[in-house]
Amino acid sequence: MYLEQQIISAIQQGFKVLFDHEVGIEDLGLQPTRKEFEGTYTFVMFPFLKVTKMAPEASGSKLGEYLVAQSDVVTGFNVVKGFLNLSVSETSWIGIFEKLYSNPSLGQLPSNGQKVMVEYSSPNTNKPLHLGHLRNNFLGFSVSEILKANGYEVTKANLVNDRGIHICKSMVAYQHFGNGETPTSSGLKGDHLAGKYYVIFDKEYKKQIAELVDQGLSEEDAKKQAPLLVEAQDMLRKWEANDTEVVALWKQMNEWVYAGFDATYKKMGVDFDKFYFESDTYLLGKDIVEEGLSKGVFFKKENGSVWVDLSAEGLDEKLVLRGDGTSVYITQDMGTCDLKFNDFGFDKSIYVVGNEQDYHFDVLFKIMRKLGRPYDDGLYHLSYGMVDLPTGKMKSREGTVVDADDLMSEMIETAETHTKELGKIEGFSTEEANALYETLGLGALKYFLLKVDPKKRMLFNPKESIEFQGNTGPFIQYSHARIASILRKAEQIGVDYQHGFAGIDHLEDAERDLIIILNDFEKKIRQAGDEFSPALLAQYLFDLAKEYNRFYADLSIFNESDNKVQAFRVALSSLTAKTIKSGMKLLGINVPDRM
Repeated sequence: MYLEQQIISAIQQGFKVLFDHEVGIEDLGLQPTRKEFEGTYTFVMFPFLKVTKMAPEASGSKLGEYLVAQSDVVTGFNVVKGFLNLSVSETSWIGIFEKLYSNPSLGQLPSNGQKVMVEYSSPNTNKPLHLGHLRNNFLGFSVSEILKANGYEVTKANLVNDRGIHICKSMVAYQHFGNGETPTSSGLKGDHLAGKYYVIFDKEYKKQIAELVDQGLSEEDAKKQAPLLVEAQDMLRKWEANDTEVVALWKQMNEWVYAGFDATYKKMGVDFDKFYFESDTYLLGKDIVEEGLSKGVFFKKENGSVWVDLSAEGLDEKLVLRGDGTSVYITQDMGTCDLKFNDFGFDKSIYVVGNEQDYHFDVLFKIMRKLGRPYDDGLYHLSYGMVDLPTGKMKSREGTVVDADDLMSEMIETAETHTKELGKIEGFSTEEANALYETLGLGALKYFLLKVDPKKRMLFNPKESIEFQGNTGPFIQYSHARIASILRKAEQIGVDYQHGFAGIDHLEDAERDLIIILNDFEKKIRQAGDEFSPALLAQYLFDLAKEYNRFYADLSIFNESDNKVQAFRVALSSLTAKTIKSGMKLLGINVPDRM
């Protein structure tokens, strides 16, 4: 970024000197010059023709001549219509390289003094995590790490849905069909065990509906009167009344599930700073309803229910409290908003939730704005699209849901098969090989899910994701391993790449092009943070790996006879590896030193 700032400052001064006009820095920007034209950066003249009072080409030429004469950075220019293409001096690029190479905090921007909470995962305790949770968790974790790199103080939060009728369904089924089964006795992870009984409930509930229909009930009445459902509803009432036996079973099954979740989260490589539980928050928000009534933000209907009118905001009327005084989801979400702010005093609060909840969060944020909350401008729904799989490619539980644990295990197995076929584990111990398979399998999965714009629905193709060529995690990981091998060889033959390149004064095209993209690293971190999009960083890392491989193909390193040039190329390789490792870490992906 240093170089761009210098050029933009010179352009700003040029407008003042040449055209007697003050232009704000925020109105000036550079873009990369297209490959078919000479130059590094392009400045677009069209928006400023009213200031220059000249034709586009003449305006560009006049400003270009000024920059060459007055700037130490710009050495040449050409104008294509209204596009001013600027060439940068080699000494500037060498200076940029030296700054990046000596930067101990590469990829970490200074603190901005702001706090942000990122809420993600939000599982239900009646079933294991699935493919959709993988995109959610990888996205939430990566956005958190990217925001940390942007200088935010980040709190990663997980709001666990641990109560409600769906939880009671698993509990009722366990009471009827469990026979005292435990994770230990069954050999199942606790979350899978709870999920097993949720499936059993559904199966037995459908049997009961069919029996009642055969006895003459309508299907609608049968669904309401089926004994298992009635029992689950009764259990929920007992739970809310703090019934000793029901609460004991609820705690026991949840403990099993949490142990299962912990193992899955560990394998995913995600973590949390704060857990909220719906069992603690579901009664929150009722005081906010009273506050909203007193402020005239909410209104009561004849049946005692409380509503908010959002028609002026382009929505409709929304229920915030039932007539019997019981909460709806929006009630507790209003309360949880306040709770999180009181706990952490955030400047931003980001909810990583699928796009099927777009309307819900639109309503929630508009309500909090109408209530005048000090944090209302910081609320943001990071809405993401669903993930589809090619039919029949992966195992799924009950033929409907792709289990997260199964998918991660199968990706690691696929990585093992693929790596063995390519012969990339020569000299590895069994332990080292297994660690590599996990690094590659999970790296492939994470990268594939993160490289797509979060807003887009996507198709996850396991076979494509594990390839060592193309826009994949393994391609970038392999590029890092290649550089690590180069650095080991440089150490072995005594190349002084820490200091041996001092005084270098010439760059080959491939060297300059690599420095140009390395110089964009912190800019891409800023963009990814501003847009809450790891996809921008993933694309950058792919472009960087491609550029390095072109550099490696075009220029010799160890056959180079000039020791200074050789040391420089090793140092440039070292900076590339450091950048790849730092960037992939922000995506939650490890990179191997050997492959």
